[in-house]
Order: sequence, then structure tokens, then C-alpha cells
Amino acid sequence: MAVFEVTQGSSPVILGFPHTGTDVPADIHARLNDNGRILADTDWHIHDLYDGLLENVTTVRATFHRYVIDANRDPAGVSLYPGQNTTGLIPETDFDGRPIWKDGQAPTDADIAHRLHDFHAPYHAALAAEIERVKAIHGIAVLYDCHSIRSHIPFLFDGKLPDFNIGTDNGKTCAPAIEATAVSVTAAAEGYTSILNGRFKGGWTTRHYGRPETGVHAIQMELAQSTHLATETPPFAYDPSKADRLRIHLKDLLTRIEQIALGLKQS
Repeated sequence: MAVFEVTQGSSPVILGFPHTGTDVPADIHARLNDNGRILADTDWHIHDLYDGLLENVTTVRATFHRYVIDANRDPAGVSLYPGQNTTGLIPETDFDGRPIWKDGQAPTDADIAHRLHDFHAPYHAALAAEIERVKAIHGIAVLYDCHSIRSHIPFLFDGKLPDFNIGTDNGKTCAPAIEATAVSVTAAAEGYTSILNGRFKGGWTTRHYGRPETGVHAIQMELAQSTHLATETPPFAYDPSKADRLRIHLKDLLTRIEQIALGLKQS
């Protein structure tokens, strides 16, 4: 099983997809309980949502599910949001706080070490290689990390999540112009809500790679799944009409980010 897929492009923008994969090796699948086997916490259809929005964009996608190991978590197991409910490097529960493993079958330290080596590390090696390749072309690279989540999850946050959730770790991971453009485009998107560095400030990927002083910028976009799914429950079907409306704004945003990147390259 290939644990990642890469499409190489010549744009300064790279799209990361750490959570759209649904592959679970048979030995791991056998340890999941019935709830875990639903794979509910997938970023459903996000790679399809972004497909074709930006010409010559590079994409790096994990094919394995986050229940195997979460490619957007610190490999050292450090919490992204200390003091808040969240899921870890290998989740023990789903986003509702319900167990996903059979009794006595939760991952061990040995499992974590194995999955870091076989899944997490190869994905990030591929992502890092593409960042360096793109930076070598342009002198700059912008990693746009693509995510989605259900709009109502009381275990993780109160009320309804905004439609667009921009994460830059409070402005640390990208140039101010990139952050400002994301805020401007999403705020102007009629019929949608947006927030900057709200409940989701950017995961480990954004925080790890976003080093503007080195020419590598990173921004995370967490979309409420109500923006592009028919329902946020099984079968998590893609809604083409919703998606088409949303894609207009995502295309605008990616195009503007690319233009900013090319401008920063020349300055």
C-alpha cells in the first residue's frame, strides 16, 4: 500500500491533504470497534473539492486514515491544544469522545513507533521534499493545508463552527499578506461565515513547516463539512451543488495566494 500520493506542479503553492485517506491495513482494522470502523473523522472528499482549482499546483495526500496515525500531529505526541479536548497522534476516541478500539486493542507504544516509521514519516518526507523542490524553483513555497470537520461537535467546541476556519498559529506561519488575503476572501464570500485563528489555529503541519523567514509559508483551512456534504453523517455524500458554490471562493483564494507568492518572490 502506497501511504501517500504526490502530484508535482510548477506553482509556488502546495496543497496538503493529511486527512482524506481511508486506507486501514487489515491488522489495524481488525482492532477497531464498530464505531471506529465507520471512519467518521475523515476529511471527506476534500481532495475532490480542491481538484482543478489551481493550475500546476503540487499536491501531497496521505492515503492512510488518521486512526492509523494522524499525519497532522506532532510525532512526539505533544498536544496541539493543551487544556482542550482533542485527539492525539493515534486517536483513542472519535471526535465525540467515544472509543474507537476494541477492549484491550488500543495502540501500544510499539504500535506508535511502528506507525511513525511506516506512515507518518514517509508522508512528511514526501511533503518536505516537495516544499524544497518548489522553493528551489521560486525561492518561496506556500503550503496550504486542506481540512474539513463536522460543523457541530460538542466534545471539541461549542455551537456551530464557522464555514471557513483559517489557521496561521496567530500569524506566525505565513506572511501577513497571505493571512490578510485569506481573511478578505472568506469574509467577502456571501452566505458563508469565517474566522481567523479561532478553535483551529493550524495543526502540527502548519506550525512545523511555516517559517516565513526561510521563504516557506503555511496556512491551514478547516472547512465546516456542511459547506460541501449532503449530510455530515454516513454515508458522508458529496453535494456537487454545494461544492460548486464553495469552489468559486476557494479558487479565488488559491489564485490570490499564488499571486502573492510570486510577488514575494520578486521583492
